[in-house]
Amino acid sequence: MASHDLKYLISDNPRVMVADGSKLVRKLIADVLVRDLPGVEVVGCSSIEEARQALEDGPVNLVTTALSLPDGDGMELARSVRAAAQAYVPIIVVSGDAQQHLVERRFTEYVTDYFDKSLGHEALAEFISGYVQPQPIPGARVLYIEDSRVVAEATKRMLERQQLEVVHVLTAEEAFALLTAESLGRVPRIDLVLTDVTLKGELSGRDVVERIRIDFDYGKRRLPVLVMTGDANRHNQSGLLRAGANDLVQKPIEERLLVTKVLFQLRLARLEER
Repeated sequence: MASHDLKYLISDNPRVMVADGSKLVRKLIADVLVRDLPGVEVVGCSSIEEARQALEDGPVNLVTTALSLPDGDGMELARSVRAAAQAYVPIIVVSGDAQQHLVERRFTEYVTDYFDKSLGHEALAEFISGYVQPQPIPGARVLYIEDSRVVAEATKRMLERQQLEVVHVLTAEEAFALLTAESLGRVPRIDLVLTDVTLKGELSGRDVVERIRIDFDYGKRRLPVLVMTGDANRHNQSGLLRAGANDLVQKPIEERLLVTKVLFQLRLARLEER
């Protein structure tokens, strides 16, 4: 889809459900939505029962939910939303266990995206704001590793529309040469690495992640790494995350989700530097 915010999904007066047992979290998310999405109606729900009642009262255009609610599992709520919705509704999990669920590949197909509360309230506000009204980060440099020129050209256009500078290479070896030059101050700083998991040559996307985390000793905030994969094997996906990938981007690539993930990781890294 060409548009990068939720306005192409929703009406002039969107209805957003925020399900969380924490009143503080509900208020934080509601405040961001009201600020960034004029005309929004925020429906705060502290339980699955309240959320189901809200769904009976009328359709919603976006849902955020905790994994654990006082009367059940947020995944069950996500399934209820999918069953009730006539149009696609983004569902975002906001939880202190989100990273563990991600690594263990326990999210279901009902979930669109996720946020780990351990990152803090300021990062949560950045995430929600970026989801409903993403702001570009002009000049941020993305090192993009993809051996298909056709795929690379399409993905580059998605990122360049966000005013990102994209440096495309075909192999992991080329990427390591650039990262070495960057570490020596010979080329401008690279802010994020985006790599396909399958690459021509001896090295894969997993090798990219491991080399960045071990050989270059760059942490997840110093140099975020997103891995694009079409491999649905949960063990393989978990291995990428355990090796140090910040997040995975499922193929075929959905532009809005790719942009959301890239911009959020860039913002999170900058929050860390403040």
